Amino acid sequence: MLLLLALCWGLPLCAGSLGEARSWGDTSEQVGLRVPRQLRLLQRLKTKPLMTEFSVKSTIISRYAFTAVSCRMLNRASEDQEIEFLMQIPAAAFITNFTMLIGDTVYQGEITEREKKNGDKVKEERNKTTEDNGEKGTETFRASVVIPSKDKAVFLLSYEELLQRRLGKYEHIISVRPQQLVGRLTVEVNILESSGITTLEVLPLHNSRQKGSGRAEDDAGPPPSTVINQNETFAKVIFKPSVVQQARIAQNGVLGDFIIRYDVNREQSIGDIQQVLNEYFVHYFAPKDLPPLPKNVVFVLDSSASMVGTKLRQTKDALFTILHDLRPQDHFNIIGFSNRIKVWKDHLVSVTPNNIRDGKVYIHHMSPTGGTDINGALQRGIRLLNNYVANNDIGDRSVSLIIFLTDGKPTVGETHTLKILNNTKEAARGQICIFTIGIGNDVDFKLLEKLSLENCGLTRRVHEEEDAGSQLIGFYDEIRTPLLSDIHIDYPPSIVEQVTRTLFPNYFNGSEIIIAGKLVDKKIDRLHVEVRASNSKFVILKTDVPVGPQKVGNDVIGSARPKGDGEEDSNHLKRLWSYLTVKELLNSWLQNDDEQEKERLRQKAQALAMDSRFLTPFTSMKLKKSTLQTRKLEDSHGMSAATGPETVMQSLQGSNLQPGSILKKPYNPRIKVSRTSADGDPHFVVDFPLSKLTVCFNIDGQPGDILRLVSDHADSGVTVNGALIGAPAPPNGHKKQRTYFRTITILVNKPERSYLEITPHRVILDGGDRLVLPCNQSMVVGSRGLEVSVSANANVTVTIQGTIAFVILIHLYKKPAPYQRDHLGFYISSSKGLSGNCHGLLGQFLNQDARLTEEPAGLSKNTTSPSFPKADEKSETVLKVKGHQVPVVWKQRKIYNGEEQIDCWFARNAAQLLDGEYKDYLAAHPFDSETTFGLGLSRGL
Repeated sequence: MLLLLALCWGLPLCAGSLGEARSWGDTSEQVGLRVPRQLRLLQRLKTKPLMTEFSVKSTIISRYAFTAVSCRMLNRASEDQEIEFLMQIPAAAFITNFTMLIGDTVYQGEITEREKKNGDKVKEERNKTTEDNGEKGTETFRASVVIPSKDKAVFLLSYEELLQRRLGKYEHIISVRPQQLVGRLTVEVNILESSGITTLEVLPLHNSRQKGSGRAEDDAGPPPSTVINQNETFAKVIFKPSVVQQARIAQNGVLGDFIIRYDVNREQSIGDIQQVLNEYFVHYFAPKDLPPLPKNVVFVLDSSASMVGTKLRQTKDALFTILHDLRPQDHFNIIGFSNRIKVWKDHLVSVTPNNIRDGKVYIHHMSPTGGTDINGALQRGIRLLNNYVANNDIGDRSVSLIIFLTDGKPTVGETHTLKILNNTKEAARGQICIFTIGIGNDVDFKLLEKLSLENCGLTRRVHEEEDAGSQLIGFYDEIRTPLLSDIHIDYPPSIVEQVTRTLFPNYFNGSEIIIAGKLVDKKIDRLHVEVRASNSKFVILKTDVPVGPQKVGNDVIGSARPKGDGEEDSNHLKRLWSYLTVKELLNSWLQNDDEQEKERLRQKAQALAMDSRFLTPFTSMKLKKSTLQTRKLEDSHGMSAATGPETVMQSLQGSNLQPGSILKKPYNPRIKVSRTSADGDPHFVVDFPLSKLTVCFNIDGQPGDILRLVSDHADSGVTVNGALIGAPAPPNGHKKQRTYFRTITILVNKPERSYLEITPHRVILDGGDRLVLPCNQSMVVGSRGLEVSVSANANVTVTIQGTIAFVILIHLYKKPAPYQRDHLGFYISSSKGLSGNCHGLLGQFLNQDARLTEEPAGLSKNTTSPSFPKADEKSETVLKVKGHQVPVVWKQRKIYNGEEQIDCWFARNAAQLLDGEYKDYLAAHPFDSETTFGLGLSRGL
């Protein structure tokens, strides 16, 4: 077997591919007879690897995104065949894991230190491939493996990124380019923002590079089949196109970028501070309603011979638009450069109709000729700005910018990269921000990237076939409105430590400043924040900002992390802090010229990246081979168990847990289950053993609702929620629709936090390590007082601390009717460990008693073996429980998948039986542990 891995990530001067080429078996080349072209095409069509599923799931918590990609492929050929997995990821993202399953063998990623001596060699490999792969703002991950005939391959890729706010919106982009039509294609994005989601939109699919695809980008609205569910703080977006819908977008399977844009509520001018797990905090600063600062801007445009044609024409058109957008208080100038530096005016001019007209005429007459003197053009632009600021004494009341555009490398004047960087940095003196745009494949993008990085600017890359004009206008729009300059954000040094960057040269409208750190005093409820900045005058904001545990993020799993040194690492704000810190260390390393300081920064960045399991220029990823000691991933539905995200095991961080170690013992499906349950449509049953009464009731929920079944987060630390799906009602029935439990989620908060998500086909256990177990195989997994036992296609038993046990029955249909759905039933086997304050639709009745206050005429006093009333007699039986008095009737109900029939007292009106209202039992998200019921609401008999 031949395994090849390649990776390009969006960090300048980065080093490395995922691993070295490895080979097993015979890889010698064979030479065959020449085959006619038509026959070769037919052979390729017959034997092309089949992608059976492509799924992407992102969870965004407080702007920090965890993304997991799952791809399953089948070699249909009669001989061994090479299969390639390719995924474009955001350039700013860090890969955290890559795992492959080939047949019964798992190749699991492990983040390791990168040796310094390999840096130069790997650097060259990366730089060479970057030119060819990826679109603007993305890098391409590739994995290639030779697998046996008729065998399967599963690729699992995970990465993390902090979303940046641009033009007033956060943008999350997922590449959907499976290269073929896929039977099951799913993109799911969950967004949790405790401050509230104000706007959310799903854009049409965008694909600017591939011909014959992305036709939907000119359409309005979300892509077909997109479903959006949203409340104040939570949003779920699902894109699940059928094969026919995929074909209408792109026959070649290159659908494009799935893009979500959203923004959040901001109430305080000094920003929003969030804290999770009483330790790490993040400060989001994005003030609004401030008057814009005047701009001093010099446009420096490449007019060398290589800009001839479309590039220069589009650039000129864009500048015409930008000049009209300048404000009356702004000042500007224009430089065109080739082997000569041509300056429009010898000083900056004010924005007047005449100056705008003359500037447009100057740009219009620019003609491409000669070479590229980058150093000379930058020096002239900086000199113009320095002179203007010095002569007008407005340094603190304006922002000086250079917008620099080129399509090539330095060929005239100073051509040495390091000297150009040093000359620019010395001349700008930190007072001038340089924003660079590189067009095409021949540009020295590393030089532009470092020019911007060292001079408080940003950089963008525009590919040859893209519209340079619209890219330039979009880039300018991000920086067109400076609101603050020279920003200092301070916190009390005795309260916070390990804070990320707190000094910022500028703040532009629609962007955001993000600072993360660690609280020394974990019990504080307010944090003093002081912001000093300039906005035409000196601005000082001082206030004590409330700091508290983040309600949403605290109970939602973003991505499970392995523990380090015994500490829990599931805190998403710690991940965010690590991400920001590593990024800043990498940038400092790039800018520093002192070898000793560079080495110190390298070691610090490497140590933190290792601890956080980030793939960076200073870390590498090795694949560890292990064999899965179980039968192949097959179930009664053929390939269904081998497709989609329900894999045997997935470790998002490449931990030391070996796949074989989770299969400890077979599970005995013969279990003892109490009657207290929620199953079927759903039908609820509550057993009161002391009074030998069984009560039942129904809940008519809505598809998509998440019901609180057991809520005991404050005491035992256990929460159980159930998500409903809908189905049409059977013919001639009294209901309009049916609902079933599709997902049961369990949050265990003590002694350590663990998350369980159970569906009819898989169990996901997040607790230190992330395990994904198929429901078609019997196995037992246990750790930290939590045991999960799977009986193949029958049930899942969850035992917590030996005192709490839940049994989830699995209902599968081989040939489901239109009104049937694969679903789950929830049974409480043991509730000894749950407290007396437990609530929820089922939890409120645990540790309670009930009795009948009246009986129907002719009914036996033995409530366990009653006789039925006569037809002409009215039932007046009243059930008394927890202070509620509810009329009930006798009924028979089937439980345990129809295997047992029980007698129960049926409450026709469930609202009279339950505390509160139906809406009080709706969870905001699957792992929501909040409850509206306090200790005083539970009324005794």
